[in-house]
Amino acid sequence: MKAILLLLSSLLVLTGCATTKSPTGRGQTLLFSSQQMSELGNSSFAQIKQQELASQDKAINSYVNCVANRITKALPDQNLPWEVVVFESEQVNAFALPGGHIGVYTGLLNVAINQDQLATVIGHEVAHVLANHSNEQVSRAQMTGAGMQLADIALGAGGIADKELYMAALGLGVQVGYILPYGRDQESEADIIGVELMAKAGFDPAASVELWKNMSKAGGEQGPELLSTHPSHDQRIAQLQQMQAKAQPLYQASKLSVKNTCQRPK
Repeated sequence: MKAILLLLSSLLVLTGCATTKSPTGRGQTLLFSSQQMSELGNSSFAQIKQQELASQDKAINSYVNCVANRITKALPDQNLPWEVVVFESEQVNAFALPGGHIGVYTGLLNVAINQDQLATVIGHEVAHVLANHSNEQVSRAQMTGAGMQLADIALGAGGIADKELYMAALGLGVQVGYILPYGRDQESEADIIGVELMAKAGFDPAASVELWKNMSKAGGEQGPELLSTHPSHDQRIAQLQQMQAKAQPLYQASKLSVKNTCQRPK
């Protein structure tokens, strides 16, 4: 707790920012170091594990870990260990956090019906971390005044329970009920990076199209909460179809070296 308070109070003294480019060339303003973002991610994930029920199903855990591990092994940085936790919930959702954390809700497995479709979602969520989208969100909160609320929390004067605001800034709005969603540019960018990532991990990127068709049918007209701030179903599917020309060669080259198939539990 002391580390969290110290980190959040440092928001008061941030004076500089870094203007950089995302992996797709989009301009970004980042106020926080990778170490600070990792600490925020670590704290948020620890809190989620206290609040949510972790699955004890060995087969499901093995399956999700298999898919997630193949995705993370395709990342350029292999120095960061990734923690993967499956949560018992009907939510059709997953997330990834700075510091090397992936959460998958069992409800997602009802929509992502095979390893390639699950890899689509996990690849997309890891892409948010890879592209510093969480840093963008927390930085935006700081620059628009929400950061002062974060500072109030750090000083013990805030009224937001359970650090909801900064957790929402990390893309966890659905989990904590406080919405500070990724923008559609970030979502489209995560689609691009995520599909390339899953292809490099030996998962068929064509499954991304089928996955989002399944998503569009789940939960009625609006789909599951995971899609609440995403591009329209038709727009997303069209973009994914266009990406196949680039992603399929990556998949064909990588699948030859894949030694383990992730078997979905029956």
